[in-house]
Amino acid sequence: MMQFTSKYASPLGGITLASDGESLTGVWFDGQKYFGYTLSPKTEDKQLPVFEKAKEWLDCYFGGSEPSFALPVKMYGSEFRMAVWEILQHIPYGQLTTYGEIAAKIAQERGVARISAQAVGGAVGHNPVSIVVPCHRVVGTSGSLTGFGGGIQRKIELLKLERVNMDKLFVPRKGTAV
Repeated sequence: MMQFTSKYASPLGGITLASDGESLTGVWFDGQKYFGYTLSPKTEDKQLPVFEKAKEWLDCYFGGSEPSFALPVKMYGSEFRMAVWEILQHIPYGQLTTYGEIAAKIAQERGVARISAQAVGGAVGHNPVSIVVPCHRVVGTSGSLTGFGGGIQRKIELLKLERVNMDKLFVPRKGTAV
């Protein structure tokens, strides 16, 4: 499958967009953890309608408004990761959820007693379509701002942009966010 890429200059740094030609398959801050891990070795830099829509969406988002339209997104991963990413897509703008809440929801859907919040964290961290699929809206149960591949400072800036109340949130002294 041929994949295409395009660049976007955000206020928080360069972003690489990826597409299969119709849907968005990747949105990564340049240099972030797991950058481009779903990209095939051969990609072509190309202007596509999906990239134009994505850039319009990102302009609106970084302008401080909730985009009023959805983007076509296609993600590839294990059944577990796909389940986690599906939940991420339904976290409302300006709202937060926790790794534990996602784990409990998946456990309930699967009829099992428990799913590891750490396993959820691994799936969230591998989300290939960051910002659009809002992995930055997931925090630790205690309010810890952990687990964003784009870096803790960007996570803070994205949440501020969405006017999230940051009073009970904190940066851990050690862990995946620092």
